[in-house]
Amino acid sequence: MKDTSLNRFLKNYASILLLLGGITLGSILGLVYGKGIEVIKPLGDIFLNLLFTAIIPLIFFTISSSIANLERTEKLGKLFSIVMGVFLSTVVISAIIMIGGVLIFPIHQEAMLSTTPLEIIKTGATGSQITQLFTANDFSDLLSRKNMMALMVFSFLIGFATLHSGEKGKDFSRFLNSGNEVMKQLLHIIMKAAPVGLGAYFAYQVGVFGPQLFGAYAKPIALYYGVGVFYFLVFFTFYAFLAGGKNGIFLFWKNNVAPALTALGTCSSIASIPANLEAAEKMKIPNYIKNVAIPLGAPLHKDGSAMAAVIKIAVIFAIFGRDFTKPNVLLLALGITIIVSIVEGGIPNGGYIGEVLAITVYGFPMEQALPAAMIIGTLVDPLATLLNANGDLVSSMLITRFSEGKKWIFK
Repeated sequence: MKDTSLNRFLKNYASILLLLGGITLGSILGLVYGKGIEVIKPLGDIFLNLLFTAIIPLIFFTISSSIANLERTEKLGKLFSIVMGVFLSTVVISAIIMIGGVLIFPIHQEAMLSTTPLEIIKTGATGSQITQLFTANDFSDLLSRKNMMALMVFSFLIGFATLHSGEKGKDFSRFLNSGNEVMKQLLHIIMKAAPVGLGAYFAYQVGVFGPQLFGAYAKPIALYYGVGVFYFLVFFTFYAFLAGGKNGIFLFWKNNVAPALTALGTCSSIASIPANLEAAEKMKIPNYIKNVAIPLGAPLHKDGSAMAAVIKIAVIFAIFGRDFTKPNVLLLALGITIIVSIVEGGIPNGGYIGEVLAITVYGFPMEQALPAAMIIGTLVDPLATLLNANGDLVSSMLITRFSEGKKWIFK
């Protein structure tokens, strides 16, 4: 029995353990060989280049195929506004909580490292930035990671156009679905090189900049886990109270153990759907609600990812000596967290796409900013998944409260 449990643990956490192992080994090599470790930097560059080239088609096929496969049902039509309202509200609240944590415990510039002069970071008028954010001058410009948001808008439009084409668009819809599957598999293949690629990058960083690099990542990671656990215990309890009073709190935490352990054990919101559905049934959440809110929440509703996005943005700003506390920066960060929450859904390692989006929107150099964000994202993934998956369960309680009335819990 112990062997089985160990095997399951190793299977579920294999990718994270390998990545952490690669980073640890790279760090040791960097400490031992110092600047001489620069010889393996091309390994990290090759990995990042492969990732960059795969992201564009992956986003296009994932978003377009998801929209093209939408099905309209009577229950979904009635519930959609409530579901999306609850999802959006909790994501925004989680992001605000993390922003508050970063403001109270700031990540100082001197703790972070940068190899890129501040002058190369792009700036521009607000109107021009908005135009460039959502649109591109030419179709070929959509194929650049510099126009990530414009590509997403275009992908959504392609998906809706396919959906409205009906039978005549079925062949194109199958093409989108096939392309989506192929690109997922491609990303799986590329990510198998992540332990070597990020290990080489980290070896270079440690070898060139020294052991102080560890202090740079320790604080943001500790901050995420501290604020994340606080949000999990306090705000999920508060959400359960809003949904059903004291009985709601008892009902949620009584049935939350299995979904929570599943989320931690699999590091996958999708894999947590069965446990969430079973818990929702025990909590007597109506079928028409749980069968919509929980499956839909797995790809679209991610409190933990929203909080992680804030930490990553704060770290990147510290790396390049930018002020994270400006109101316009914070508002844009809030918007990015909402987009990231949607973008990550259903995509293996989808957080990396969210990171690329954030870096692109703020105009930071990709080569320096992305590896740091990826390392942070990997280290906070277990708690982020817990918040993502459990957030779906407690949100289904809130959705029931708004749909069925405050006495739903006594039915």
